[in-house]
Amino acid sequence: QVQLVDSGGGSVQTGGSLRLSCAATGLTFSIYDMGWFRQAPGKEREFVAAISRGSTITYYVDSAKGRFTVSRDNAKKMVYLQMNSLKPEDTAVYYCAAAYRLPACSGYACYSGWSTYDYWGQGTQVTVSS
Repeated sequence: QVQLVDSGGGSVQTGGSLRLSCAATGLTFSIYDMGWFRQAPGKEREFVAAISRGSTITYYVDSAKGRFTVSRDNAKKMVYLQMNSLKPEDTAVYYCAAAYRLPACSGYACYSGWSTYDYWGQGTQVTVSS
């Protein structure tokens, strides 16, 4: 049974940092592309960042560029989202997601589309106060 477990959320002030983690079990992690999405109250789920199976490709939503960094450790079956310079508008529930596609996902549109992903974590709350 595939399971993605998100953790690391919390409450911080503007300008603070958080590191989200996602632990994967029940799948061959190294062949999955991984993404992070977020959903704020009353809003649709939004793409945040993604990383290819071999860590050679990363994508970010414009609002995250320069502040967030996505990384993964295939040996530990973990994916991370380091978030710096947090803003109140980053407040949301953050979800990791896993995608396996043949042929492999290519381009921002593929990595950023929620329908690309097969499995989802339960979410972790991030709250940024001003």
